[in-house]
Amino acid sequence: MIVTSAALAVFIVAYALIATERVHRVAAALGGVAGMAVIGLVSAETAFFDEHTGVDWNVIFLLFGMMIIVGVLKQTGLFEFLALWAAKRSGGHPYKLLVLLVLVGAAVAPILDNVTCVLLVAPVTLSVCRRLELPSAPYLISLILASNIGGMSTLIGDPPNIIIASRAGLTFTDFLVHSLPLTIILLAMFVAMARWLFRKDMRVVGNVHGLDDLRPVDAITNVRMLRRSLVVLVLVMVAFSLHSVMHLDPSVVAMMGAGAMVLVSRTEPEEFLEEVEWATLAFFMALFVLVGSLVQVGVIGAIGEWAAGTMGDRELLGATALLFGSAIIGAFVDNIPYTTATVPVVQDMVATTGSSRADSALWWAFVFGADLGGNTTAVAAGANVVVLGIAAKAGEPISFWGFTKYGVVVTAATLLAAWVYVYVRYFALA
Repeated sequence: MIVTSAALAVFIVAYALIATERVHRVAAALGGVAGMAVIGLVSAETAFFDEHTGVDWNVIFLLFGMMIIVGVLKQTGLFEFLALWAAKRSGGHPYKLLVLLVLVGAAVAPILDNVTCVLLVAPVTLSVCRRLELPSAPYLISLILASNIGGMSTLIGDPPNIIIASRAGLTFTDFLVHSLPLTIILLAMFVAMARWLFRKDMRVVGNVHGLDDLRPVDAITNVRMLRRSLVVLVLVMVAFSLHSVMHLDPSVVAMMGAGAMVLVSRTEPEEFLEEVEWATLAFFMALFVLVGSLVQVGVIGAIGEWAAGTMGDRELLGATALLFGSAIIGAFVDNIPYTTATVPVVQDMVATTGSSRADSALWWAFVFGADLGGNTTAVAAGANVVVLGIAAKAGEPISFWGFTKYGVVVTAATLLAAWVYVYVRYFALA
């Protein structure tokens, strides 16, 4: 009992520090691991080799491999090309430019994850807005919202998806079958909503002449590298889709793709390794060990039994609670630690329903809630924090409320649509 209470205290303190950002989240998570070690819950065996209490290496190496792939692609100028192409095609019309940038973000996020997407597209969006003399805030906020929605569609599009898929045994194809249709619906909704949300800014007439000398093709720095890299990227996506047939884990596919990308591009190690977000990987590893300590002392199991007992045979109630509850909690804390802590609980809930993993409404309600909740506030997801940091550094800051007043509206609308989708697909038509 004393050990359990101590483990809970360490976890709550670490989580509070992560949520409030009083200290860097990596420092908070590693400090929590140190605390768990002091009370005797962390060892080399439990931290690095145990499937239930240790680091999920499939998640870590999937992220690592994709970061290397992005690092190589970034050097080709592909993402700058896409943003400049959108600016050129818009003809300087504010709403048309917003729609095209939203589509670019929504197309890139499912392949390279939403955080990487905004890191690559946000700086170019700022540059385009300056050239056209348009306010940048509507475009940057739309990029965040679209990338978070778009990232929901694939296994690798949003960090919560990677965590859930690894623990639930969901495949890349499962996400295409269950999540992609809803993503398309929500993106269409958002494009329509954006015209109303940003109606005042859409009346602004930009500097159309700023497009005259804009040549998107000039952004491509190495055509040969781009061609080779795109071939590898397509093969990686195909392998992700067929990984259950090929009996290759997504992490293995990502690492093989990273190796192939480095070989065909002939990139030096220092060039692609500098794009790896080492702090993010360390954060993930520490979180797995933190949550694993709670699993070890039985806290997670007890919560899972309580949740399953409360739900009983009312699966729709459980799905509704996961969808809206995940979004509400995710509005105030980063969805990565929340997802890591909640996955074992959902596993226990799913086990009581008798549903197959891929067809369980509970898993998909959890995915949708965790991902869509990331749009609610400025601190709800990594992509939000990244873009607001880029905007502030560029001298065009977006305040917490400046983002949140739009995020709350979009999140509420998309959650209601997601609930209807869950009800119709998994209950009405089941």
